[in-house]
Amino acid sequence: MQDVVLIYTTWPDAETADRAARAAITGRHAACANVMAPIASVYRWEGRVETASETPILFKTTSEAAEGLKALLVEIHPYDTPCIVALPVTAAQSHPPFLAWICAETG
Repeated sequence: MQDVVLIYTTWPDAETADRAARAAITGRHAACANVMAPIASVYRWEGRVETASETPILFKTTSEAAEGLKALLVEIHPYDTPCIVALPVTAAQSHPPFLAWICAETG
């Protein structure tokens, strides 16, 4: 079984997040995309502290498919420097049938 990773990203609104989620699933770059409720982000950008509402997505994919997913997200993301963070999933603490489903859906 391949290594499974979670990819965390943020988007400017629910509409762009939904388009990204659908593109990733349609392209089989991820098995599932959880588009979450809007969050308040506080960050430093170009020397100033900014606050914005963003919509996070958590993608479930494999390490093999993650590179294609990352390339897709960079291509369609409206931000100059999008948040794209890969988090490894520890198989020992996960449900094997679920991990197998992720591998099957991205393969």
